[in-house]
Amino acid sequence: MRSSELGKACHTLFVLTSTVAKDTRPGYRPYAVRVARIRRITPSFVRVTFAGDELDSFGTDRLDQRVKIVLPHPGDNPGGHPAGHVADFGWNDPATIAAGDWYKRWRELPDADRNPFRTYTVRAVRPGEVDVDMVTHPDGGPASRWLEQAVPGDALVLVGPDARSRDSGIGIDFHPGTAEKILLVGDETAAPAICSILEHLGPEREAHVFLEVPASEDVLPIVTAARTQVTWLPRNGAGHGTLLEPAVTAWVSAHPHVYLAALSTSEQRLEEVDVDRDLLWDSFGDLYCVRGGEFYAWLAGEAGVIKRLRRLLVTTTGITRTRVSFMGYWRLGRAEAQ
Repeated sequence: MRSSELGKACHTLFVLTSTVAKDTRPGYRPYAVRVARIRRITPSFVRVTFAGDELDSFGTDRLDQRVKIVLPHPGDNPGGHPAGHVADFGWNDPATIAAGDWYKRWRELPDADRNPFRTYTVRAVRPGEVDVDMVTHPDGGPASRWLEQAVPGDALVLVGPDARSRDSGIGIDFHPGTAEKILLVGDETAAPAICSILEHLGPEREAHVFLEVPASEDVLPIVTAARTQVTWLPRNGAGHGTLLEPAVTAWVSAHPHVYLAALSTSEQRLEEVDVDRDLLWDSFGDLYCVRGGEFYAWLAGEAGVIKRLRRLLVTTTGITRTRVSFMGYWRLGRAEAQ
């Protein structure tokens, strides 16, 4: 079993318990939603609130919960569809949803008909509503174009967890187990997830946080009960990772006492991942971090940067690889794999 498969097999222990009996329906499903509100919270972050009657069954313990936004066709699309069109891939078909076949049907659509989707993190959940914080980009990609033109009332499809499923924890990769010392590292694409994670940490946790964002005005408010040291790293025109990598390297050098319990006693070999072709993604924790005083690291952001930081923590420093979760959320110069 590959490490990524093993990580996904680990049951998420760091979740809120529910008194509702769960069944075997698919853990992920499409929801018909509409845009309820759009609010710019910093120059680079826009909060979009999605609403829909079906969201009553939307279930998540938040943390770094991933969802997919299926983007409507713009007016100038190869298939000649009207602006706002979402192809039929079973998103409103109960049988397809129950069978979990929505993605298969989406893949089978002709290229000109297939709506693109993009992956985001849930920022907040209320009855019938889901907040997603989106990063604005000048790249003119599908998500950027949609966000520029979106208005309240626009209809689209959100794919996310079903609270009624025993697999509703799919899409959560923060698995600290009983670790008391936590390192959180990310760029702006990981900032919503890190802010959400921090909101769930209790006072028994000690969190060291490094967040690289586009500009000084993009520093976000942090709410947490954990003992936390947060370092914001505004690029203000610098390149991606140019502040994050040296900051984390310096922290590792100065804080060996934080991760001492997680050092490996044997040589570790990492699979070489071509981030221009393959997904950089491993989610560990829970079943490994079971002793008091354990250390756990969670890293997410641009794949090239995260790959180098993974090497720093695991290969150079010797931190046991099962104490480090790392996710290449995106790759500089490349569109998200569908």
